Amino acid sequence: MSIVKTALLSVSDKTGLVDFARGLAALGVHILSTGGTARHLSENGIEVTEVSDYTGFPEIMNGRVKTLHPKIHAGILARRGIDDEVLKQHKIDAIDLLVVNLYPFQEVTAKPDTTMDVAIENIDIGGPTMLRAAAKNHAFVGVVVDPKDYSSVLQELKISQAQLSNTTLYRLACKTFAHTAYYDATISNYLNRRDEHGTLDIFPEQTTHQYTKIMDLRYGENPHQRAAFYRAEDDRGANIATANMLQGRPLSYNNIADADTALDTVKSFLDPACVIVKHANPCGVAIADDLSSAYEQAFACDSTSAFGGIIAINRPLTGQLARSIISKQFVEVVIAPEVEPDALVVFSAKKNVRILETGEWVNELKTGHVGKRVHGGLLLQDWDQHSASPDDLKTVTKREPTADEFRDLYFAWTVAKFVKSNAIVYAKNNQTVGIGAGQMSRVDSARIAILKAQDAKLEIAGSSMASDAFFPFRDSIDNAAKAGVSAIIQPGGSIRDEEVIAAANEHGMAMVFTGIRHFRH
Repeated sequence: MSIVKTALLSVSDKTGLVDFARGLAALGVHILSTGGTARHLSENGIEVTEVSDYTGFPEIMNGRVKTLHPKIHAGILARRGIDDEVLKQHKIDAIDLLVVNLYPFQEVTAKPDTTMDVAIENIDIGGPTMLRAAAKNHAFVGVVVDPKDYSSVLQELKISQAQLSNTTLYRLACKTFAHTAYYDATISNYLNRRDEHGTLDIFPEQTTHQYTKIMDLRYGENPHQRAAFYRAEDDRGANIATANMLQGRPLSYNNIADADTALDTVKSFLDPACVIVKHANPCGVAIADDLSSAYEQAFACDSTSAFGGIIAINRPLTGQLARSIISKQFVEVVIAPEVEPDALVVFSAKKNVRILETGEWVNELKTGHVGKRVHGGLLLQDWDQHSASPDDLKTVTKREPTADEFRDLYFAWTVAKFVKSNAIVYAKNNQTVGIGAGQMSRVDSARIAILKAQDAKLEIAGSSMASDAFFPFRDSIDNAAKAGVSAIIQPGGSIRDEEVIAAANEHGMAMVFTGIRHFRH
């Protein structure tokens, strides 16, 4: 237990500070404070002692040096019952509670026009030093870095005669070390990814990643695996980690992974779009003039796989669409930028369905890296954000694609980017009609996609086919022609490209090369 008699408050984020300080003062706690924090408290009628008045040494260098003083750090690091004589000899007060949050380095450097000089000036020195000292000495000192803890700390002080329990002291110390580690990692990553002029160098010699736990999960991919879901603090876009769950059972590990794929895919389309994902792969995708039509067409692509799937849309979820979904299928998760009240009323009859509202997204550009853990290491790469434009496409056959074929080629190519390799996508009229995913050979993926289309009774004749990588042999082209495919989009680059192009010409097909591969493992 620690009795709080003196507290030092020095914060950048002043959210909730006045009420917290007022509560401390009401308990008879002597408050030390610095610069802007002291002024803020004084202006709100709270009596404080300026740190410079207490130490007898003024803040200098525009506030760069203010708390780096023996009277501050000895007061924080003093062990009660061991260092009492030292404190008395040097007229130092023990500091029992430290309330500090740091210069907003991450917020400042998130701005695209931030210069290296501005970034450097927003590196806090005194704050982390005090925080680490207090957290190390947590047997005697409480340390608060998060305004969300003000209420619970103040409540405990009120009911425990201004004391904090050992459990609380330890919890706050752990949170503090995590906070300073994340802060240092943010600075380290920012600087190590740039040269001394601020020029970006993508892959540093060392990198550190920090995440904050959102929730424990019932289990991982399988019931015998433990799991939890963490949020990356440096990802500010519309995503599953920041989405608002409006109803439903807690998300599972597989729900989250599939929902991420569904949301990523639907973000690729500007027109009303619907994506249905099952086991990490899109099983139906469509764009249309209205969202209900897009859903109907996406569902028609593979209604069997859609059962228990994840649905993502890029327009508000309406009551009309909600009724259509419920009437057609069992669904695990529905993701939308906005959920209208009447849609929630409809889904209230299916209380286990998870409804996620992400907020709007506009031309998001992912920053940082995407990583994959392997035994003994970490693979990092850029996000695959390449989107082919008409200028990127090169017709390599005698016949040019028609306007309708070109539309479907572009659509199929967009979907193929999100299908596990080897990936084959057949599309017609902005609707997937067959998807082959994750096979060891490309020809098998093509065959499976045809079987899927036949099972769904969707017309392959006149459809366009996309392949995420080049065709190593002409067999897939011959099979596609037999099924009635009229146009193909692929990266090209095989040593047998001429053989593949010749096959397309023999069948009167149009073929375009993108020059870009979209493997997804």
